Amino acid sequence: MTASETAASKYSEAGVDIDKGNAFVSRIKDIVSATHSRTVIDDIGGFSGLFSIGNANCKDPVLIASTDGVGTKLKIAQLCNKHDTIGIDLVAMCVNDIIVSGAKPLFFLDYFSCSSLDLDEATDVVKGIAEGCKQANCSLIGGETAEMPGLYQPGDYDLAGFSVGIADRDKIIDGSSVRVGNKIIGLASSGLHSNGFSLVRKIIFEDLGLTVDDEVAELGCTIGEELIKPTKIYVRSVLGVLNSYPINSLVHNTGGGFIDNIPRVLPKGCRAVIDKESWEKPPIFAFLQEKGEVPEAEMYRTFNMGIGMMAVVDEADAESALRHFKAMGEEPFLIGEVLAAGEGEPQVVINGLEEA
Repeated sequence: MTASETAASKYSEAGVDIDKGNAFVSRIKDIVSATHSRTVIDDIGGFSGLFSIGNANCKDPVLIASTDGVGTKLKIAQLCNKHDTIGIDLVAMCVNDIIVSGAKPLFFLDYFSCSSLDLDEATDVVKGIAEGCKQANCSLIGGETAEMPGLYQPGDYDLAGFSVGIADRDKIIDGSSVRVGNKIIGLASSGLHSNGFSLVRKIIFEDLGLTVDDEVAELGCTIGEELIKPTKIYVRSVLGVLNSYPINSLVHNTGGGFIDNIPRVLPKGCRAVIDKESWEKPPIFAFLQEKGEVPEAEMYRTFNMGIGMMAVVDEADAESALRHFKAMGEEPFLIGEVLAAGEGEPQVVINGLEEA
């Protein structure tokens, strides 16, 4: 046995299999390459990813970056033994943050860490990441896979994602152009997306004692099928509308819900008034609120409540933007407006909301 073979054997005994890692890279090479455009310079397997922005068509290009994970939704993937969509969630959480600045996502990298590498499971995860990149029209240009026995329990894994986009400096959306009288368009979510799952898991698995295989009449599917639904990616539709109509601000409705996210893009002196009866909410939210006895105000601060992205537009553009979003495959709703905020008034008011 050679010295290198002896070293690999000792490392394998410690729980890290270098050969398996190399086999994983070989397995995913074609999956990753399928997301590449001509702007990707190198191939998978190098020490870093190379991406050309020479043809970005920006006069004053600004790079906009985001990083995120999918939280305890990973537990749902493990309970369902379904790992080919959680990667879509990972991409979505990053690129949906990037487009709120009006930026086009360029590329994505992932970080996959586990106790011991399961080739089939890890390959399915990367398939989901690649699918998310295709939906976002960006390239998966690299990543890192780490076996860390002793840090993770057997069967567990964790994910993180990193994405970079680009925008012209004078076209960056920062909310500064929001004015009183603007209308708020909400784009339907696909369900829970990827936040609030610690509360979801407590209600469903601890309080109610359900399993992912249990059918729930109110949901029309099993618990697992509902919870594993991937986060919707809004890149194509938002960029499509931006090509035709100005958008004054965008809100990715994730952790913090309506209450904490909307103020991040409102100028001082403005408040958003939301009509909570203006869109149809997926039944999972009523189910969680009733079964978990969650106050309505907490629901709107924890979950997206059926609205995954919001766009603030001039009143004159509202109807046209609604039609364009619908033509792009979205389910848009006119959910509110921007009014003047007096001293000490909250920046977000949800009409008819029951307080905690």
